[in-house]
Amino acid sequence: MSGESELPDVPVVCPECDTRTEVPFDNLEAAIDRHNDQLHDGEEVARLDPEVAEHLLDRAAEDLGLLDRE
Repeated sequence: MSGESELPDVPVVCPECDTRTEVPFDNLEAAIDRHNDQLHDGEEVARLDPEVAEHLLDRAAEDLGLLDRE
């Protein structure tokens, strides 16, 4: 990353194509939609890596005070 304000690249996986690629976070939705539209007739097959998605959800819940941290 060249600037501190840039968001990181995140992994997108497609189990049907058996592929994994890194895309800029700010292009995530467009990249997934484009892949699914072009290769899977719009079916939601490719997605953010599930482990990364779970981590992001945990961080968001923590930031919102939804997780009990003792």
